[in-house]
Amino acid sequence: MFNLELVGKKFPVSYLESMNTVIFQECVRYNGLLAVMKSTLASVLRGLVGEIVMSEELELLANSIFDNQVPAVWSKVGFLSLKPLASWIADCNERIDFLNNWIEHGTPNKFWFSGFFFPQAFLTGTLQNYARKNKYPIDTVAYNYIVLDHITHEDITEAPENGCYVYGLFLEGCKYDYTTHKLSDSDPKKLFQ
Repeated sequence: MFNLELVGKKFPVSYLESMNTVIFQECVRYNGLLAVMKSTLASVLRGLVGEIVMSEELELLANSIFDNQVPAVWSKVGFLSLKPLASWIADCNERIDFLNNWIEHGTPNKFWFSGFFFPQAFLTGTLQNYARKNKYPIDTVAYNYIVLDHITHEDITEAPENGCYVYGLFLEGCKYDYTTHKLSDSDPKKLFQ
């Protein structure tokens, strides 16, 4: 669980830094998911050893875990994903590590886009930062994307002067062609790239 008091102190609400609000909101959302996971897992364990009666909900949870599926009770409060349980847990751990790194080392110079619980808040925060820095009305600001296909995200060591660097984007039904620097048809039998 994230210490929300610590996060709030380290990243206070700031007019010029909307990412402070984004990190706090992400921590709140992940805390909700982690709390449900903790309580339901403890209940299932108690039910399996006979300390409490196995309700239908607990039985469904145990069956989902056995079948390597994300339990519905977790999906309701969790991030969107179609992964099986084992991959989902690994992904959840990576997401929490991303946020812990942000909390410990400050706002990152690049953002793992697919690691956000609610990426819309991140996108809005990025627009707000740019609009407020340059004194533009936010409804007049729009995104411009530049694909940096000559480097990897590990090569990025500093944040851009304006905007942000993101990685972890996936394409569905097409691919990015590194020779033409354009979108092209996806490889046969590959849905995501």
